[in-house]
Amino acid sequence: MSAAWRCPACAEPCAAPRLLPCLHSLCAPCLRRLGRLGEPARAGIATATATTAAAISVLCPLCDAEVALPPGGVGQLPPDYVALSRGRPGCDLCAQGAAVGRCQTCGAALCPFCRQAHRRQKKTASHAVTELESSKDCGQAGRPLFCPSHPSEELRLFCEQCDQPVCRDCVVDRHRQHPYDLASNVVHRHGDSLRVLLESTQQRVSTLEDALSQIDGMGSAVRVRAEAVAAEICLFASGYVKAIEEHRERLLKQLEDLKVQKENLLHLQKAQLQQLLLDMRTGMEFTERLLTSGSDLEILITKGVVASRLAKLNSVAYSTRPSVDDSIQFSPQERAGQCCGYEVFGAVLNKVVDPAKCTLHGEDLCIARQNELTGFTLLCNDTTGEQLRRGGEAVRVTITHKDKKDCAVKPTVCDNGDGTYHVSYSPEEPGLYAVCVCVKGQHVQGSPFTLTVKSKFRKHQGVFHCCTFCSSGGQKAARCACGGTMPGGYQGCGHGHKGHPGCPHWSCCGQVTKSSECLGPPSDNSQRSLLRTVAL
Repeated sequence: MSAAWRCPACAEPCAAPRLLPCLHSLCAPCLRRLGRLGEPARAGIATATATTAAAISVLCPLCDAEVALPPGGVGQLPPDYVALSRGRPGCDLCAQGAAVGRCQTCGAALCPFCRQAHRRQKKTASHAVTELESSKDCGQAGRPLFCPSHPSEELRLFCEQCDQPVCRDCVVDRHRQHPYDLASNVVHRHGDSLRVLLESTQQRVSTLEDALSQIDGMGSAVRVRAEAVAAEICLFASGYVKAIEEHRERLLKQLEDLKVQKENLLHLQKAQLQQLLLDMRTGMEFTERLLTSGSDLEILITKGVVASRLAKLNSVAYSTRPSVDDSIQFSPQERAGQCCGYEVFGAVLNKVVDPAKCTLHGEDLCIARQNELTGFTLLCNDTTGEQLRRGGEAVRVTITHKDKKDCAVKPTVCDNGDGTYHVSYSPEEPGLYAVCVCVKGQHVQGSPFTLTVKSKFRKHQGVFHCCTFCSSGGQKAARCACGGTMPGGYQGCGHGHKGHPGCPHWSCCGQVTKSSECLGPPSDNSQRSLLRTVAL
């Protein structure tokens, strides 16, 4: 080629660049120098990949993305036909001049001199020579691509089952009885799927650009707000002498640390989004070049790695809102303790939730009933232990069965907007559960804790009475689970008689607490059948 493609890693000319899964191209020597992930780079990766069938993960030197090499090693990476098509090809006959035409019969690229000679020679006078005009004509689109397994056969077919271009000999050999079609017939369908992914990536690029703009605006707001608070601090401290001077410097130091902390968080988020944006733009540019400049076979050969890369980029989760806000305030009435023997006032307030100061509240926090709605309250406090008077914190609650890993309870978190959050849930299975309550990814006080879920509450089937004689209206056959009897043939209990518990109780189980769970009749082999008593 007159303008040979140069490797972006070593800047050396290369005639056969290979395409990594991150859509960056490198020459073969640079690919061989890549070391395994977690190991120093060394020149032996080509030998290692040739002797093992396991995939090897490497880091791309251009974008630091973790990519996996095929089991066959560097040689199994697809060629980057898009990179080869960026420049005008050289003449295939003299290898000196730049090609201006291509023979449609033999596929050779021809310079002006060789094109005239091609037309004069007797063997090639009947060949049709076309001008190289479009980017596809100038690249590899007109060149026949030959099968690596059958070098004399051109790749013209596409195996649907194996999802790869094949030749005629492959169809009757390794791909026998596989559904196949001409590459020109299936390229439109695969090209359309790449266009759909491209459109989805373009939409996410615009969202990322807006998010970066918001981050820049929030960074300016943080700096402006910090400067305003610094002015307030200086004005307040001007009325004092030495003690207030030292107190002012201390406040400014706290403010500077807070500003740096917020700016560092914004800078980290910005860097992550910028890298994601750069990766998406790189994928978009490569896909656009492939769809506009690549031939049918080139699209089919590289569409798998391109689709995988775009799908991976599109699945990356990110937040479009700044990770911090400009909630920096100065309170001149706040007591700040002693400074040089003087009591000073004024403090920088930054109402940021502190997970270590957040607490859990609720009756029977660690006990619940099967299929009954229950819950507790999370109280969010700041670093000083004071309750936040606003909501909007990232609260995450998980409730998982300790013995049944596939059994989990999906809780509902309700933001009350005043710094409290109500967590409600309804467990379906009894047993022990592990409950984790996290704010901004950190556990709060008392988290995780063990939740005991008891079986479904059993309601009493009898009556809560003072004795069987009273509740049944003097029926001799009426009985009670307490086991008491009366003389005169009465089979139930009575006041002051044998077996009476001495207080009101349930006739169905003998429990003396009215708001209790029914335990059922006593497990006694000689237990008599109980006649259900009714209140008069």
